Amino acid sequence: MTRRQRRHRTGGAVVAAGIVACVCAGTGGCSGSDAVAGDARTGASVALLRRAADRLVDAGSSKARTSMEMAAGGTRVTIRGEGGYDYRRRLGQLKVLLPQDPAGADPHRPITELLAPGALFMKNRGAGVPADKWVRVDTGTLSDGNLVTGGATDPFAAAEVLRGTRTATYLGRTEVAGTEVRHYRGTADLGQAAQAASAAGKGPLEAAAKGFATADVPFDAYLDDQGRLRKVRHRFSFVNGRHGKPVAVASTTVLYDFGAPVRVRLPAAGDIYAGRIAED
Repeated sequence: MTRRQRRHRTGGAVVAAGIVACVCAGTGGCSGSDAVAGDARTGASVALLRRAADRLVDAGSSKARTSMEMAAGGTRVTIRGEGGYDYRRRLGQLKVLLPQDPAGADPHRPITELLAPGALFMKNRGAGVPADKWVRVDTGTLSDGNLVTGGATDPFAAAEVLRGTRTATYLGRTEVAGTEVRHYRGTADLGQAAQAASAAGKGPLEAAAKGFATADVPFDAYLDDQGRLRKVRHRFSFVNGRHGKPVAVASTTVLYDFGAPVRVRLPAAGDIYAGRIAED
């Protein structure tokens, strides 16, 4: 991966990829009783996890916190995000904060990200983009399906990865943000997830299955008694384009305050930047 971005007339995937690239270089209802029945049997646990995305649609919306950890230059760095997501409309908004430059440069301004079916919109991205303009990226063109490129995993995409669960082990009860949950550890296959995904999620997950170093995604997932995903931690592996070596990225998504109103207004065509993107 490289800190320098190539100039691109549309500014799409190049700008999105820069979020992770510059960091690397710079530093059906499921009741509580159903869940209990699934705890003791691997097959039932797999089925429960595969339905987690559907339970989010039933819940309607939630607030979300995200973090993405990776090794950069021998130092582990974390990109954090916070916002909300409407699972029925597949729309979300996150404020993403990049880590401060270890050299003591001015802290990065938070990047506003709007998540929509097939698209990622970013504001305050920098790289020569005017402060009042948005950059639009077609997530179907990203080799990772926007699971890591934007610096935050789309919350619904994080749940849809679990549709490809192949193995799962129940590890017992614990708490997430004060809520009692059941902890499962397993492995998902991105190709299988794409086959079972929603219409909007199929393309990005298919791209990720082909673009990552491996389609197998280890995870830890935490479900409440309604089968709703409260927390999931994925461990992705992609190939560093510069050195050809696999890079490990751990993405964590925490969901809470289900039913909270989430209002997302997508930018008008005139607010989307279509010029050249400066080198970072």
